Amino acid sequence: MTDISAFFDPVLLSLQTAAAALVVVFIGGTAAAGFMKRRPFFGKTFVETIFLLPTVLPPTVTGFLLIVIFGNQHIIGRLLERIFQQSLMFTWWAAVLAAAVVAFPFMYQSVKTGLQQVDENIEHAARTDGAGEWKVFLFISLPLSSRAVISGVILSFTRALGEFGATFMFAGNLPGVTRTVPIAVFTAMESNQMQLAWAWAASVVVLSFSLLFLLRKWSI
Repeated sequence: MTDISAFFDPVLLSLQTAAAALVVVFIGGTAAAGFMKRRPFFGKTFVETIFLLPTVLPPTVTGFLLIVIFGNQHIIGRLLERIFQQSLMFTWWAAVLAAAVVAFPFMYQSVKTGLQQVDENIEHAARTDGAGEWKVFLFISLPLSSRAVISGVILSFTRALGEFGATFMFAGNLPGVTRTVPIAVFTAMESNQMQLAWAWAASVVVLSFSLLFLLRKWSI
């Protein structure tokens, strides 16, 4: 393996993993925010607390819970293994799931905040004209919350890009499969490959800084 491929393999894998996780959290986080904003129900605070829990849990605890739920000792893990003919753990999809779980709260909270700022009179007017709830949500509420949605996309992507602990525990450290940049930095440091560690660390810092800088400039 050349030095160039040794550098770019984890970078490309991280981008692919973060992009796939972003698709999951964009759909799930946006739908959850729309549902939670509009529908009061018993236990709503409890459910929302679960949604936000990955922001405060240690990533290793998140990884442990993913192993418990999706490992072959749990009914969900065994069901998935039977459907896909292999365990979810230590696969690329495990890395995507771990990244999605830790990134989900950022998408959810951003979209919910944006939806709360939408003028309800506009939504009521659309309902009066015959639009259903999901049509109001998709064509009125979301477009009016576009800035918050974009903020959620950027924050979720950067969080997924930097995920380490949950991914390391649940997906492992398999070169070309689950060794994302954060895990590659850890591995390089352990093997005293400091130049590669610096290069990978710099790539994540530059990309994350650039995205957050654009978000701040765009938000002003």
